[in-house]
Amino acid sequence: MIRKIIKINEEKCNGCGACASACHEGAIEMVDGKAKLMREDYCDGLGDCLPACPVDAIRFEEREAPAYNEAAVMEAKRKKEHGAGQLSQWPVQIKLVPVNAPYFDNANLLVAADCTAYAYGNFHNEFIKNRITLIGCPKLDEGNYTEKLTEIIANNNLKSVTVVRMEVPCCGGIENAVKNALQKSGKFIPWRVVVISTDGKIIED
Repeated sequence: MIRKIIKINEEKCNGCGACASACHEGAIEMVDGKAKLMREDYCDGLGDCLPACPVDAIRFEEREAPAYNEAAVMEAKRKKEHGAGQLSQWPVQIKLVPVNAPYFDNANLLVAADCTAYAYGNFHNEFIKNRITLIGCPKLDEGNYTEKLTEIIANNNLKSVTVVRMEVPCCGGIENAVKNALQKSGKFIPWRVVVISTDGKIIED
């Protein structure tokens, strides 16, 4: 059938992974550092991935493609929610992680308030997968994360930074620490902030 579907320009793609995270159907995956439309029948044609792309590498096109398969998408989501975790490194606490660990090289970095993993049920698959994870609690941990995060960003070749925080005011500390660290590092790195509500929903992305 002829229908509206996304097209990814791999030459423009910078490998940040923002589109893959924005695609709630799981149609996009990161392969060899590039975003790829892996399942055409998972793409609903609504384009949540378009505004997430920082380099305008995604557009719509009308072409021959399989129909959107909602049943297959729901089954894939169900399997993911009951699947294994995705953590790829240790330690994960901001205070404990080494500044120059080899896993930071060419990595997509996740900086998360530790409550978010408990509040959001699909946290592993949606945020930890394919990222290096750092967690902390700006209310309970002593000091400020800015200096440590600045060292990590300045001394490593990071591809992107994703901040996941709760909607509560104290979580603003982790977002501000990342913002300040990015500024102090002198680097331009694609970044975004995701806010989780206290009842476990994404309310801002």
